Amino acid sequence: MLDKPDTETFGEAAAFTEEERAAIYKAIYTRRDVRDEFLATPVADDVLKRLLDAAHHAPSVGFMQPWNFIVIRDENRRAHIHSLFAKANEEAVAMFPLERQALYRSLKLEGIRKAPVNLCITCDRTRGGKVVLGRTHNPQMDLYSTVCAVQNLWLAARAEGIGVGWVSILHDDSLRQALSIPEHVEIIAYLCLGYVDQLYHRPELEVKGWRRRLPLEELIFEEEWQPK
Repeated sequence: MLDKPDTETFGEAAAFTEEERAAIYKAIYTRRDVRDEFLATPVADDVLKRLLDAAHHAPSVGFMQPWNFIVIRDENRRAHIHSLFAKANEEAVAMFPLERQALYRSLKLEGIRKAPVNLCITCDRTRGGKVVLGRTHNPQMDLYSTVCAVQNLWLAARAEGIGVGWVSILHDDSLRQALSIPEHVEIIAYLCLGYVDQLYHRPELEVKGWRRRLPLEELIFEEEWQPK
């Protein structure tokens, strides 16, 4: 006679219902990087807690859970961080060819000031000690795990009707100083969160002609790398 399943340890492993699957894929396919469409509507504490809890349930190598979440609401602090962004953004403009600079400047990046919540997600590279299961041969796995937390939060935010923008045009040293982040902690993502009443049907950078989505067929190889 077979032993009864351990319901304390194992849960249902069946596929989702059609409706549940549709909801997951809708979140994936309609997720957007929001740049300038944030509303002033506050994000309630319980909603933000759900998003952070979703991030905290991301997979992490060795179950080390290396992330921390710095929630930034203060207008003066956000204004200071925006000034850091503005300086870095001017540097970025000069890195592109002249024929691309006007288009680059047209991509408004005002989420830091407009979104009611800013969020810095970090990776504590000392968490778990010197030897961590799964990081023995690839020490970067803690960074990859933290990026999974970012994606979890982003998809949960989409389900809540909250837009997310990832601000990558910042000097780490300046942001580290502004948020008092220790040296052993890596900055992974600076995000802007807020409600939006509309989203682009396709990624904004695709709509505005910056880049196109690559065909999936060109990115799939069988068995080994196959240059084309």
